[in-house]
Amino acid sequence: MMETVETIAALRARVRSWQGLRVALVPTMGNLHAGHLSLVAAAQACAERTIVSVFVNPLQFGPQEDFTRYPRTLERDTQALSQAGCDLLFAPGVAQIYPSGEPATRVQVRGLSETLEGRFRPGHFDGVATVVAKLLIIASADVAVFGEKDFQQLLIVRRLVADLSLPVQIVGAPIARDPDGLALSSRNQYLTSAERALAPRLHGTLAEIAAALRAGLPDESVRNALEQQGVQSLTRAGFRTDYVAIRQAADLSEPHGAGPHGAGAALVVLGAAWLGSTRLIDNVRVGG
Repeated sequence: MMETVETIAALRARVRSWQGLRVALVPTMGNLHAGHLSLVAAAQACAERTIVSVFVNPLQFGPQEDFTRYPRTLERDTQALSQAGCDLLFAPGVAQIYPSGEPATRVQVRGLSETLEGRFRPGHFDGVATVVAKLLIIASADVAVFGEKDFQQLLIVRRLVADLSLPVQIVGAPIARDPDGLALSSRNQYLTSAERALAPRLHGTLAEIAAALRAGLPDESVRNALEQQGVQSLTRAGFRTDYVAIRQAADLSEPHGAGPHGAGAALVVLGAAWLGSTRLIDNVRVGG
């Protein structure tokens, strides 16, 4: 039977009682859907005990973003996690995670945090890195699972763990999608019915670019043209596009050179775009 705790002390006490067992953590902001539950399944596949945290982290929301209206559905989340066989739900309040209010200490992963999402959501990844570092330290988990939909976030967490020598394995879980290709997201519920019908076009556009890249790595001018065509396609479909970008999957740097797509090469096509008041992100991997 799943246990729910709200304090750091109670979480640590339960983890200590699991001495000798492999523990996995799945950090979430709640409002859980099938994508989150796929992360729980991935955690259960590589550990003997699974913790899911539900915490809407104020540090990662900008002044004009949706912190106050972000859906809080703890009762429903608790039921879903219990049915999924989760061992422990950690559901702290803001004062438990940030007892002094605005924390004086922040974690920043420079470089990776400043491009793409970081350009359009300044400070967002500092908030993510800070809360993730805290959760990893609090839970003392052996494994932590993050979804690949937030691809840049996954790379930032991996770099954070490496730089701070944290003893935890970071596992990336595949993107969960609806049958029409739309990546599952808690924010999808903000979409109107008309917007929901258009939303899969983001994935479709990124997939088209990925298909062009699989034929071979074009030179910079052609890559730039593919990105611009992607933006134009989304604009015609009714999106407001923040970016469409072709990057190296290892570190989000710009690809270099041209020629056949080698067996060891790995690219990722990333995009972020708005439909009405809803911001969607997605990515498609190429090679690797």
